[in-house]
Amino acid sequence: MSITRRGLLGAGAATAALLSAPTIMKAATKKVVVIGGGAAGATLTRYLAKDSKGALDITLVEANKNYTTCFFSNWYLGGYRDMQQITHNYDKVAAMGVNVVNNVATGVDGAKKEVTLADGAKLSYDKLVIAPGIDFHYDQIDGYDAAIAETDIPHAYKAGAQTALLKKQMEAMDDGGVFLMMAPPNPYRCPPGPYERASMVANYLQRNKPKSKVVILDPKDKHSKQALFQEAWETHYPGMVEWLPGAEVGAMKAVRNGEIITEKGSFKGAVLNPIPAQKAGKIAFVAGITNESGWCPIKDATNFESALVPDIHVIGDASINGAMPKSGFSANSQAKAVAMALNAELTGARQFDPRFRNTCWSLVADKDSVKVGANYKAEGNAVVKTDGFISSTGEDTMVREQTYEEAEGWYAGITADMFG
Repeated sequence: MSITRRGLLGAGAATAALLSAPTIMKAATKKVVVIGGGAAGATLTRYLAKDSKGALDITLVEANKNYTTCFFSNWYLGGYRDMQQITHNYDKVAAMGVNVVNNVATGVDGAKKEVTLADGAKLSYDKLVIAPGIDFHYDQIDGYDAAIAETDIPHAYKAGAQTALLKKQMEAMDDGGVFLMMAPPNPYRCPPGPYERASMVANYLQRNKPKSKVVILDPKDKHSKQALFQEAWETHYPGMVEWLPGAEVGAMKAVRNGEIITEKGSFKGAVLNPIPAQKAGKIAFVAGITNESGWCPIKDATNFESALVPDIHVIGDASINGAMPKSGFSANSQAKAVAMALNAELTGARQFDPRFRNTCWSLVADKDSVKVGANYKAEGNAVVKTDGFISSTGEDTMVREQTYEEAEGWYAGITADMFG
């Protein structure tokens, strides 16, 4: 068949049109890397995997294969939980299609959008979520460091081996000994935490070593739920718990020879439990997202994006977010909001105005629990409180038991949210 000039021109025009047409390519899958598998990181990872329905490539970097919750670790000291009941794994997280990497993140390059792991491996990301929890100002305390905390004098403010060591020391203490705690200065993880711990230690001592005492050295002159704790100590453990305020104690300066030394004096104890001042976890400093306070400012409370490095979002204890305390409930609440925001930005899903909530329950005696909490909303770069609530002194025992049951139900719910 001969090709006419008209046919040749037509074929050429068709070819030109084909070549000039826009090339349609499938968009590359967006990558999200999450560092830290606690209440913030694990929750965000699961919600992002669920909501994105496989549209995102999600990697969770967590150093440990098992995670022991700091919340309810005081219940372990009091004998109301065993270690297995507060320890969880990431099997169900991985089953959602998440790449769970048990490794330590040692570097973050915000310009290259790259995370470096301890083994030298590198992970690229479109969005990085850092949920590093807390670290400690050991440099402020003479004679105390991370190694001593692990093997000899535990602060037990990262639950697990240190919590077990503290309980072993408490159980070995002679009847008549002093359990000496140094509470941390503000801000710190779970504001009621040290005082619930004192209550649970007193609960154990009352049953097993009734001549013993709990002495709390506090750099602060007041603390969360103070009236509720003092009422509980007077009611349940008369003469057993002594709280010394900041005016009598000052800051912790040294730990040595069975003593905690503060600005105002030296205090002896059979068991020492010094809880240092706190700051954001180490990787936050490496990533360049901390300011002079040692915590991480955010620029947008709807998605907790770092105020210092773009495309890095910081949630949980490490963030400076405004009114929310550093608690497991807060971290879980923030994680859900940020998961929704990231899914909307990366996949085009719908985003709603976030609402945040927190409650901190404290077990003060057998089936006697108190609580404090609030609701919050995002305003600019801060989370602001909209309303709050707190248990009352003199409450009926039935109310306190119901609060105790609430706390048990919450623990089951939040750990399912975190780990599946």
